[in-house]
Amino acid sequence: MLVNMKKIVEDAAKSNYAVPGFNVFGYEDAAAIVAAAEELDCPVILMTNRDAVAHMPFDILGGVLRGVAENAKVPVCVHLDHGKTFEEAVKAIKAGYTSVMYDGSQLPLEENIKNTKEIVRMAHAVGVTVEAEIGSVGYNDPSIEAKAVYTEPEEAKKFAEETGVDALAVAIGTLHRMETQAAKIQYDRLDKIQELTNVPIVIHGSTGITDDDLQKLAKYRVAKINIGTALRMVFGYKLRETIEANPKEFDRIKFFKEPMEAVRKAAKEKMILLGLGK
Repeated sequence: MLVNMKKIVEDAAKSNYAVPGFNVFGYEDAAAIVAAAEELDCPVILMTNRDAVAHMPFDILGGVLRGVAENAKVPVCVHLDHGKTFEEAVKAIKAGYTSVMYDGSQLPLEENIKNTKEIVRMAHAVGVTVEAEIGSVGYNDPSIEAKAVYTEPEEAKKFAEETGVDALAVAIGTLHRMETQAAKIQYDRLDKIQELTNVPIVIHGSTGITDDDLQKLAKYRVAKINIGTALRMVFGYKLRETIEANPKEFDRIKFFKEPMEAVRKAAKEKMILLGLGK
């Protein structure tokens, strides 16, 4: 069933589990992730990042993901990840997304607050939830220019109170596009953020988080944990393996079966680590 993010993150924030937000790039990975969520009877968030919407227009991608969500037996939110402008948020909402993230994390605090408030006002008017970021989660990819800045707890408090966001992404030691589990989580910083705010917390760059830390974070007021690279790697490596093992095959639909199954298994493992399906 298609839902926005509000109940999903509010329930998770007050429970000992977190809901994964998985970056997806089309029907194949979205369907596999939802299949895993249905097996565990738990909610899930399907997200599209800037690479995905650059490859496939909002209205087409939104239609595909809404179709997957509407036919699911569990709550599924369709979420825009790292939207950079008011216009992108509007495009996503018109395309059927039920939740958007505005990422003004590279801007001065007051400008980030101002822009986020405008998007919250617009999105809430049509029943769409909003996530935003304070501090800035950097990238493990040197080709991407984005300054990494740890979240200051006092700024998180001010940001949450003034914007009215439904979920707050914070920077406590992770990086986007990490391929190994090497992130060093600053739990003292998270403790202070949690003490000063009451909004559900989001952690980005979670492929780089160890299994032990994922389980530990789920017991905080962390409601949403973003995972992208882990599933991209699973799908891509299995797809390459399948193609190389079948040199005379040319039907791409036949190539997708094994990568989809690999994604389903990997997504299910992450959900269980985060306390879902128990």
